[in-house]
Amino acid sequence: MLEVDKLRAGYGAINILWDLSLTIREGQTTVIVGPNGAGKTTLLRAIMGLIKASRGDIRLNGRTTANRATWDIVHDGVIMIPEGRLVFRDMTVEDNLMMGAFPRHCRKGAKQNLAQVYDLFPRLAERRHQAAGSLSGGEAQMVAMGRGLMEEPKVVLIDEPSLGLAPVVVDEIFRIIARLKREGRTIVLVEQNTHRALAVADHVYLMRSGQVALSEPASAVNLDRLHDLYFAAEAAGA
Repeated sequence: MLEVDKLRAGYGAINILWDLSLTIREGQTTVIVGPNGAGKTTLLRAIMGLIKASRGDIRLNGRTTANRATWDIVHDGVIMIPEGRLVFRDMTVEDNLMMGAFPRHCRKGAKQNLAQVYDLFPRLAERRHQAAGSLSGGEAQMVAMGRGLMEEPKVVLIDEPSLGLAPVVVDEIFRIIARLKREGRTIVLVEQNTHRALAVADHVYLMRSGQVALSEPASAVNLDRLHDLYFAAEAAGA
């Protein structure tokens, strides 16, 4: 469904991704793990057109999306739930969610989609008239996820959803991701909590230094070896 082929991208003269290739299959949850600085968020930004590819290609259902405008990529059904939540603090929860329905193709189904988001996140229904800036970190993460789902996405990119959250809230966030998986959503999950990420994964990529260091079905992943690669222990001992 989504293919990244020998991609190079970065920030100005600083290249981060080095001939990176991976495949996201429809209806699966693909997990991307790796240490800080591996290029995980850069990859998601490149897929969304937020940074330009200097080489290689990104294809959605066979059609090139590399270096297209971000709003066109959203229109094609790819959305990103960013690290850090990034809610509109002075707007209500419901207004934040409705911002996700701003693209023209989403407006007709906005009311139905809002009801589905409230079914997925009952706590947000309780706080619909509350300013988003007054929410807890976990509630703000729910707003960010709900806002993305309002765009009726075909591919959902989720960047570090558990970052900075209490364990009980992390449990709830991953229950929601598991539910989205059961619904057949195509999910790309960037996550540093390898145990939690593997529990929902169909396929796992480990990134290191802007490249893919491991690509395996989740069922075949050896967690000890994954952690060795994660911290480059195998490379150090070679």
